[in-house]
Amino acid sequence: MKVKVCGLREPENITEISQLDVDYLGMIFHPDSPRFAGNADLGEWIEAKQKLLKKKELFGVFVNAEIDYVLNTVHDYHLDWVQLHGDESAGYCQELKLLWSVNTLRKASICKAFPITEGFDFRRTNDYVSSCSLFVFDTGGHRTNGGTGKKWDWSKLAEYRGPIPFLLSGGIGPEDAEAIRKIDHPQLRGVDLNSRFETEPGKKDVPLLSRFLHELHA
Repeated sequence: MKVKVCGLREPENITEISQLDVDYLGMIFHPDSPRFAGNADLGEWIEAKQKLLKKKELFGVFVNAEIDYVLNTVHDYHLDWVQLHGDESAGYCQELKLLWSVNTLRKASICKAFPITEGFDFRRTNDYVSSCSLFVFDTGGHRTNGGTGKKWDWSKLAEYRGPIPFLLSGGIGPEDAEAIRKIDHPQLRGVDLNSRFETEPGKKDVPLLSRFLHELHA
């Protein structure tokens, strides 16, 4: 079970989280987010701490961003993954993939997030199969792009029969480890954790995360 901790932006907190049994470290590059990580100092810190972070994969979360902004951020922050959390089309994903295939820029794998509501049709993911290596299934039915701290009906996962693995996201909290362990789906790669493990926006509660990880991997 892979674990992604998202919404990180403070070097000291990132250092502490990187010592835990997590696989992915996520930063949000959407200017309207209270967890916005887009500052040059953080990029320079990541550049200097490659040895510390080399065992973790870095995610950058974008919402309807210009492609040039995505490309430059991948380069500046040494991102391994681009998570598209807005209304990005399959064509947008294909364009990103094509650009990385024909130039020498730092390349990242593409992850597309989908907002899951009661009426969501998982066949919507089909158009993204050729360009994306991972999906995120997050809480839908709200005006903002992610970060609601609310769960959706995980039983709906039974409707997903696609070939792309996914991260479960949306309101996962410290009390959910046992329920997550009981999910039996062949494409469940892991979980995406954020606001329910914070002391304030952008700062994670390390002891709380540590206890949850122990229970999740029990």
